[in-house]
Amino acid sequence: MIRRILAALSGTPYTHSVITHAVAIAQRHGAEITGVTVLDPKKIEDVGPVPMGAGSFATELARHRWRLTEERVEEVVADFERTCRDAGVGCQVVREQGDPFDELVSLWRYHDFTVLELRGFFEYGVLSSPDDSLKELVKVGVRPLFAVSQEPRKINRALIAYNGSMESAKAMKRFIQAQVWPSVALKIVCFDMKDEAARLLADAAAYCRAHGFEAEVENLDATPAEGLLAEIESWRADLVVLGATRRRRIFQQALGDTALEMIRNCPVPLFLMQ
Repeated sequence: MIRRILAALSGTPYTHSVITHAVAIAQRHGAEITGVTVLDPKKIEDVGPVPMGAGSFATELARHRWRLTEERVEEVVADFERTCRDAGVGCQVVREQGDPFDELVSLWRYHDFTVLELRGFFEYGVLSSPDDSLKELVKVGVRPLFAVSQEPRKINRALIAYNGSMESAKAMKRFIQAQVWPSVALKIVCFDMKDEAARLLADAAAYCRAHGFEAEVENLDATPAEGLLAEIESWRADLVVLGATRRRRIFQQALGDTALEMIRNCPVPLFLMQ
């Protein structure tokens, strides 16, 4: 059951997609949305090395970065509130300062579902964020994550990456149980699992069937990263369901290692779970 959605208003080219998807999910499930902005003073005021005698210039540059960031925050908040109002969706805005990871983890405790950008993390046109921000969020406990692509899209076809690990099973089960998109078509794929694939895929399909979903299955002769990207295109997937892990060794291919590659290169949204 989804009643409270947490939406990251990060001020990136992906933010409109975050808002659009969050509102659509809220309408479908009768949920309310909390839009959160997070300003990190340390990063905003970090203007890099300052030459001798240039302290006043650095101070002014930091002030300029604050002004730009605050202006962008107001633009994003206005877009969020307007979109929710037009859709008849209840919303609130939480404005935080501090470490974005800590703030999201704190808010996640009281929300059922989190929507944020596939790339970019509370940047507001001023800051930059590491490519593995999403993976780190999953590690510290923010899950599941729905990380959206830049352009909003209808989620009609979901591709589930599965290898029998606890992480991939958790991702599949949470996705199925949440029924965020009740009418979605499913395909479950393994990667180069050979003799294990038939049993794993049959068991996974049976689990989905018990919850009202019929799923196609296939064992692909490829690495997870290469196989997923190719299958997204050939099967015309709108979403990838993926387990993320901090461990390096899970069977022969670790989906956790694949998660970062997908965050960097996936053309469609990700449903991430640890």
